[in-house]
Formats: sequence, C-alpha cells, structure tokens
Amino acid sequence: MRTIITQKIEQTTTFKSQLLAWSQQFREVVFLDSNDYQQKYSSYDCILAVDAFTSIKTDHHNAFEDLKQYQQQTKDWLFGYLSYDLKNDIEHLQSNNFDGLDFPDLFFFQPKKLFLLKGDEVSIHYLRMCDDEIASDFEDIVTYRQPITNNRQPKIEQRISKENYLAKVTEMLSHIHRGDIYEANFCMEFYAENTKIDTLNIYQKLNSISHPPFAAYFKNNHQYLLCASPERYLRKEANKVISQPIKGTAKRYADEVSDEKSKSDLALNPKERSENIMIVDLVRNDLSHTATKGSVEVEELCGIYSFEQVHQMISTVVSTVDETTSPVEIIRTTFPMGSMTGAPKISAMKIIEELEETKRGLYSGAVGYFTPTNDFDFNVVIRSILYNAQNDYLSFSVGSAITSQAIAELEYEECLLKAKAMFEVLG
Repeated sequence: MRTIITQKIEQTTTFKSQLLAWSQQFREVVFLDSNDYQQKYSSYDCILAVDAFTSIKTDHHNAFEDLKQYQQQTKDWLFGYLSYDLKNDIEHLQSNNFDGLDFPDLFFFQPKKLFLLKGDEVSIHYLRMCDDEIASDFEDIVTYRQPITNNRQPKIEQRISKENYLAKVTEMLSHIHRGDIYEANFCMEFYAENTKIDTLNIYQKLNSISHPPFAAYFKNNHQYLLCASPERYLRKEANKVISQPIKGTAKRYADEVSDEKSKSDLALNPKERSENIMIVDLVRNDLSHTATKGSVEVEELCGIYSFEQVHQMISTVVSTVDETTSPVEIIRTTFPMGSMTGAPKISAMKIIEELEETKRGLYSGAVGYFTPTNDFDFNVVIRSILYNAQNDYLSFSVGSAITSQAIAELEYEECLLKAKAMFEVLG
C-alpha cells in the first residue's frame, strides 16, 4: 500500500535538478525526463524512482517469464531495463562478443520512493512509509545543493577502425545483395578504460545539449546509464499499444535556411524513407502477435521531427490488445525493437552478431516502467553513455541502418554525427 501526497512546485526545472541530485544517495535510481518535448503520448513530465523494496536481476535465460511472474506478483510500479541480448531468450541466438560493462541482461525494481511530476505538481508515492518521512524528504529535496565536481577527460578509443568499419559495411551489403536481409542496423563502440567520471555531471551536460523526450539516468549500485534518447520503443495505454520507430537522420545547421533544407531533404530522401518503411512493416508484424484482429494501424508514416543535434524521421504504429493480454508478452513479441535490428529480424540479428565486435548489452535495449494497472512506457537506449564504476569502464555505441542503397563512407559519417554529443560532454 502506498502513501500518496501531492505538492505544488514553483520552479520545475530547479526541482528536477534537486530531485536527481538528492537521488544519488540511493543504490537504485531511475530518473526519466521528457524535457517538456511536445508529444501526443505522454503521462508525466518527469519521474524519479529510488530505493528498491524488491527487485529482479537475471541473465537472458527464461528472463521474460521471470519478469512476467514478478510483474504479476507485485502489481505495483516497476522500473528498470531490458538489454538487447534478451533476444537470446526469444530466439535461438547467442551473444559472444566482448563485454567490458558486465551489466545483467535484465533488471527491474519496485521502488520504495516514487515522484511523478506533471506541470507544477509532484505526486509522491511512498511504500509503507508515513507522511512525516515524505514531508522530511521533500524538505531535503527543495533545499538540496549539488556538490561541485570536476571531471577528468577520459581517453576515448574506437573499437572498430574506419578501414575495418568500411570493410564490414561492404560485407553487410553483400548479405543484402544475396537476399539474406533487406536492412540491418550496424553499430560500433567507443570506449575508455581505467576512467573515473562524475555520472551526474556528465548526464546533466548530455541532457542540456540534447533535450530529448526520452532522457534517462539509471543507477544500479556501480552500473550507470546516461541516456539522451529521442526514441520511444513501446508504450501501452489501457488497451492501446504505441510504437514509434526512428529511421532516418539529418544534420542540423545554425543557419535557418540550411537547417530547413536539411529537414526537407530528409523528408524526400528515398533511401531514408525506404529504411523507415521497412521497419514500419516489421513493427506492424511484431504488433500483430498480440493485437486484436485488424487493429494494427500506421498512425503516422515518415514524420520529420527536430531535436537539438539532428532531424529524425519517425513513424507511429499502433494496435489494440485484449485486456487479458500480459504486458510482458506484448514486449516479448516485439523485442528487440526493429529500428535497432533490421529485417528480417532474426537473420539481421545473426549477421549483426557476426560483424559487430562488442556485445550490445543495454545499448539498443530499453529503459522504462510498468504501472500497477498494467500500462508501460519504454525508450530505446541510444545516444547514451554506459559506465561501470567498479571496473572503471566507459562505453558508448552508435550505428546506422544499412540498406542496398547504403554508401559505406556516408554511413560512417552518420555514426560520427550521432557520436558528436557524447564526445562533446566527455571533453
């Protein structure tokens, strides 16, 4: 049973910063921020969940069934992540590439303390705690002052050289020309070893230059995710399921005319549109596994949306599900998201495993939450920094969709464009 209190907030931007800084004392933290981005599907402006009452942590084996049982038993708010390598629980696949981060494949927790911010009000939900403790914590938050820290610049290295990247894309194109796949998302890692960072400071810098709608700060003891994602993976509202895959990227310019031209060129680019439409078809097929008959619809095809760093092409695919359908089953039958795999999905994932050199882990997985009423909302973990403070290993990956029209040099440049924000905040 949760104690719920609502408080008015005077300065929401300041309050969000204080809330996140205050949260650092806890072992488990999930902070989700929409950055006031205007979007059709949204419940809260910001959420903070901290301090596990119960939790689940597992590798890929039987992971979705374990999560389903956990979600059904708690019937409460749950926060956490699904790593890309849960693919191995769904299909006969493997993940044998190098892993410097060593995160569990799946982690969720039931928070003791939960803050839901909407407009100028915060709804505070505490598990088995009294009003006095909520009042005391709230006073601590609104008077909290973040300590000043300095980051040392990490020495970032590239896992796949440019020459090797071009060769691998050429090999992927040969798979496409042979008909093995139509499209695949190929990713490469940037990393730093023996490095110490102030995760809170880095996240705040990353968020301030990106202002994405699906920002996330995640902490589980010594494991961190600093995420500036513009992409939603999957959301459930009552009987409606919403998927919003991104495929198609264009550079932003300071000059208004050049910026508008870049946006228009993206909308008309046949290669980018074909990338997006292929993934829309894949998402439609994925959603059909749990949808009521005839309910899968493309609500928007190839819409162009602008973010601080890039313009993106986004489609919205929706379906209706029966109220008895398990929320975890909806996720299992659509995971991993098509925008980060390719089509056909299983063939693409096999080829990705062969050509990539790093285990993806939480990168291209999803972070989000379940509600007590079986709704959920998850992002796609991209434009993100991952960090293990125990072994001092930092990692971020970027990728692009390879289709028959892909030019390896341009795909490499797109990857560097997507990595720009991470390089900037890391110095």
